[in-house]
Amino acid sequence: MAAAGQMRLEEAGKAAVSEAVRAEPSDEALVRAAQEGDRVAFGTLYQRYARMVHGILLARVPRLATEDLLQDVFLQALPRLGTLRDVSRFGGWLAVIARNRANDYHRQARPTEEFEESSGDSGGAGQARAQVADGIFLLEALRSLPEAYREPLILRFVEGMTGPEIAARMGMKHGSVRVNLYRGMQMLREKLEMSRKI
Repeated sequence: MAAAGQMRLEEAGKAAVSEAVRAEPSDEALVRAAQEGDRVAFGTLYQRYARMVHGILLARVPRLATEDLLQDVFLQALPRLGTLRDVSRFGGWLAVIARNRANDYHRQARPTEEFEESSGDSGGAGQARAQVADGIFLLEALRSLPEAYREPLILRFVEGMTGPEIAARMGMKHGSVRVNLYRGMQMLREKLEMSRKI
């Protein structure tokens, strides 16, 4: 009797989860609602696509500039949303805006000097600086790859997106993303091995 009750509870729980998944609006529905002025729908789109935009920007601009540019991309997208004819292409459309914003950044950017703090720190701080330097080196190696490989790798390993998620957000086929991730990893390994030999 208790087992039957437990099974009914599990079935009810699965039905509730299934209902919640069905109740979650699609990207297309959110885009249409946002085009009609629904700010909550646009906020949901922001939550769904912010990691993708951040990864695209990170592949192109200095790390410290990405947060401001992320906001700029969505601020540029909002008033232009009415010009998007095919709502199923929102991810690709947004990616183009992000790439263009990164290009604008480089046209407007003025060279700046990096601030380095040199003080007699303990070993822990030195180790942390070494890890940051390794991360920056790896990011620069990623940025040197062709765009087709750079963006998927950053979205996968920096932003934590899955292959199918990258494909859905970028408007690509999952097989293409998988191939680009594989080839990009091969190229990155080759670059890293060459840098170790130097």
